[in-house]
Amino acid sequence: MSDIRICFVGDSFVNGTGDESALGWVGRLCRAAHAQGVPVTGYNLGIRRDTSRDVCRRLEAECLPRQPSDCDGRIVLSCGVNDTTWEAGATRLSLDESLTNLDEMLAFASRYACLFVGPPPVDDDGHNRRIATLSDAFADRCRKRGVVFIDLFGPLVDDAAYRRAVRAGDGAHPDSRGYARLAEVIGSDAGWWFRQGR
Repeated sequence: MSDIRICFVGDSFVNGTGDESALGWVGRLCRAAHAQGVPVTGYNLGIRRDTSRDVCRRLEAECLPRQPSDCDGRIVLSCGVNDTTWEAGATRLSLDESLTNLDEMLAFASRYACLFVGPPPVDDDGHNRRIATLSDAFADRCRKRGVVFIDLFGPLVDDAAYRRAVRAGDGAHPDSRGYARLAEVIGSDAGWWFRQGR
């Protein structure tokens, strides 16, 4: 069995903030891989309030010590909701900066198997419009670079059960039911490495 090590680098949704089971979508996906006989080593490197700028700045330092050359090193990137948060009359980051950060992250991550998980919706329609714009731009940039992009926004923005799970949390982060749904969307995507039945 190969030594598969995955760095999940991103924000509070990667961290699993608000999940009373403390698994988040990262823990659920790693657990599912183990259940299929794939003993992955998953590193949860999610930090609350991190924007794409923050993730970009720490990506190399986070991944290099955890991905020795003799392992099957992989990276899952995920961020964006914090980029689009409205503060002091503007989004925390401009769309142009978010895309520049994405380009830098993908340039580093190209030495590994890599995929990008897009930002999920929140319980705020105005914020969701900004997330939708960023998610589409990220998806387009990933396609142009040949990187798998797993869309969370499209499948979940009109998902009433997911929206209830977000409301049960803090309006942005869901409870455990919402994280189970996030894991389901990611784990069933054709781009995910360990889909059931593969």
